[in-house]
Amino acid sequence: MTAQPQYRTASTVEDFRVHLAEVHGRIAAAASRAGRDPGTVTLLPVSKTVDSDRLRLAVAAGCTDLGENKVQEALRKSGELADLPELHWHVIGHLQSNKAKFVARFAHGFQALDRLSLAKTLNNRLEAEGRTLDVMVQVNTSGEDSKFGLPPAEVAAFMQELPAFDRLRVVGLMTLAVNSPDEQRVRACFKTLHALRGQLQQEAPSGVELGELSMGMSGDFELAVEEGATVVRVGQAIFGARALPDSYYWPTGG
Repeated sequence: MTAQPQYRTASTVEDFRVHLAEVHGRIAAAASRAGRDPGTVTLLPVSKTVDSDRLRLAVAAGCTDLGENKVQEALRKSGELADLPELHWHVIGHLQSNKAKFVARFAHGFQALDRLSLAKTLNNRLEAEGRTLDVMVQVNTSGEDSKFGLPPAEVAAFMQELPAFDRLRVVGLMTLAVNSPDEQRVRACFKTLHALRGQLQQEAPSGVELGELSMGMSGDFELAVEEGATVVRVGQAIFGARALPDSYYWPTGG
């Protein structure tokens, strides 16, 4: 992998259009290298730390979905931008059960389901809200103790329990790769998730869909696309460098 790029801050609608076009171009090139249709890859802009005024510019540039790690930050922004009905929010960070009520209230997607107790709490909260929610199961493909997510060997049994929660629409799997300059170590995480999805699809219970693979961020999304990602979560390459390091949000953002 190359050295950490200097991410440019987007401060106008045109800046956002340029950055989005650049990222989409890189996605298309990576897909082409892998013999894939670029249209099978969805870009999820990650807007953590970005204020609502700048998010309005991003929406004007074409963003309709935004990912946030911290649910309370996402909840606040969803209220501030409630006049933009086309905007959908996705919570992509670790979620404490006592904050499930907020996700049930406003989110269109949740990508970090990793335990049955949370599934139950979310399901109950969604029922109270009269809503359903697209969810992805988070898998710890790097084997690092510092990361959340189920070990790959435990995902199949976990999946068998999920049809009991009728307010959760299981749509796929999510992972965070190891943060390493060693490209092969990073690829190995993505390969593991792709292979696991293939295995699980053979035995997934009725109602559980595993079409989506959410993997890859600003520093490694091209590798993720080459290894089968259908969703890439890109923040700094669109919005610009953050003042806080990734370690503030990954893996313990909640």
